[in-house]
Amino acid sequence: MSDPSSSHPPATGPPPGVRTIGQKPSGGTTVVLVRHGESVCGVEGVVGGFSGCTGLTAIGRAQVQALADRLARSGELSGVGALYASVLPRAVATAEILAPALDRWRDGPPLRVMSDCDLCELHPGEADGLTWPEFLARYEEPDWDADPARPLAPGGESWQGFVDRASAAVTAVADRHPGETVVVACHGGVVEAAMLRFLPVEADKVRLGLRTEHASLTLWERFGDQWLLLRYNDVATPS
Repeated sequence: MSDPSSSHPPATGPPPGVRTIGQKPSGGTTVVLVRHGESVCGVEGVVGGFSGCTGLTAIGRAQVQALADRLARSGELSGVGALYASVLPRAVATAEILAPALDRWRDGPPLRVMSDCDLCELHPGEADGLTWPEFLARYEEPDWDADPARPLAPGGESWQGFVDRASAAVTAVADRHPGETVVVACHGGVVEAAMLRFLPVEADKVRLGLRTEHASLTLWERFGDQWLLLRYNDVATPS
């Protein structure tokens, strides 16, 4: 029997050590990574750095608009405190389409898209703007599973360097907005980089081979140094 004089109700659930679903602590930061919609460089087979990226296709814009329409209706990301994007045009366009839907469920002035180069996809260096056949004719294809420290091309990043840079950029965004909800328009590689660094992935696992959909949400909650993955590949409509 419970003690009626106790100020605490009797426990009805399992103790913390055996719970399979964690209890939500207070004061967490929510970081929502949104992969951009279908890009022109992706469709045309162009290495899409800052020179090679020319934004979204009509399909890509429709994909992001479908997500924006859902967010405007549902309010599931209400109270967003900041909106970021990589500097690449396909990510900036994605953020600009999302902004009005996010503004609908928040107080204060309209969100301003804050661009951050550290949130970009892997920097391709001299390969930027080449078609992929041109890239293969000029450079040897790197085998990142065997050598993740090898750059894509002269002046470009390696896979290992990219994962370190992109995951640190996501962490920096969370550090700047403690206790808030932040939306980041970014890239499939950034989503994978976060998975590799924030989840308990084996140390020798170089790549995950994720198939992150265009205009999909990946939602993280951060409490202290712990990252909790709540959603992945959440799209507005089936692909």
